[in-house]
Amino acid sequence: MKSVILAEVIRGETVESVHRGHVVILDGDGKPIFTAGDPDTFTFIRSSGKPFQAMPFITSGAADHFGFNEEEIALACASHSGEPVHVRIASQMLEKAGFTESDLRCGAHLPFNEAEAERMLRSGEQPTQLHNNCSGKHAAMLAFAKHIGADTTCYDSPRNPIQQTILQTMAEFAEYPADKIQIGIDGCSAPNFAMPLWAMARSFANLINPPTSFDPKARDACRRIVSALANHPELIGGTGRLDTMLMQAAPGKLISKVGAEGVWLSAVLPNDRYPSGLAIALKVEDGDDRRGRPVVAIDILRQLGILAGSSLADISPMLITNRRGDVVGSVRSVCHLK
Repeated sequence: MKSVILAEVIRGETVESVHRGHVVILDGDGKPIFTAGDPDTFTFIRSSGKPFQAMPFITSGAADHFGFNEEEIALACASHSGEPVHVRIASQMLEKAGFTESDLRCGAHLPFNEAEAERMLRSGEQPTQLHNNCSGKHAAMLAFAKHIGADTTCYDSPRNPIQQTILQTMAEFAEYPADKIQIGIDGCSAPNFAMPLWAMARSFANLINPPTSFDPKARDACRRIVSALANHPELIGGTGRLDTMLMQAAPGKLISKVGAEGVWLSAVLPNDRYPSGLAIALKVEDGDDRRGRPVVAIDILRQLGILAGSSLADISPMLITNRRGDVVGSVRSVCHLK
């Protein structure tokens, strides 16, 4: 089964280009309720997998040992924008575990937040690894490594016990064999995981509705991670970022986590309409993060009744303007749920 058109780019009355991709929606028990394209599409989960990279940091007892609070757990799951609050919390996490910025192995980049990046450029301030969108995740990995006595100088190595434990955690939640998960190196230098799209959706179904067969520590960690994401949307992304906007538009109703190359995972929390909740996995085939993904993600949540029709109306459909600012077209979702 091939990919399907999920979004159309329209100029005037003419379709100028399209974004194709795949969607899987499961109920909270892992049963499929909608698919578009190919649910077996094999690709990397990218940053959408951060809740599972943070999970062993909690189940091992490291989070409690070092006194990490809910904001810090949220940042461990975040792809943050490098705004001052994000940098402050990442630094705080390192200090609690007895590390400094130089112990991180994620590399430095300018903040995703354009205003903060411009301020730094104008002032001649150089970005540090704290500005890296993955600094919270890496700080949690360092704390986890120290807590279990693993080598903290190579905590990002696929052979390190930290990454081996994370791989097993990912496999358990995705209900997909660890030896079938393909490993690649992410932009932050940590291992990342390729698997079928349906397995990604299954991981989020198990995150919001962990089976009784799961270890009690894992079930408690699920509760803490879901709570951290839902209660601190401003930390998961940042100003103007999709995760933050979605969770702020529907407070307490969902969790959202984007990944690079057009990946988006979301879970609708259990409610009267969806007693076990829902898990959604989206992959935009061309890897588009700025146009196809937000337009389709918002439309899916509207159709599911999670977002009001007027919510984020300035993003989906997304208006196209010319150099003078005149509206000349739009990007609209054509993903129709049955």
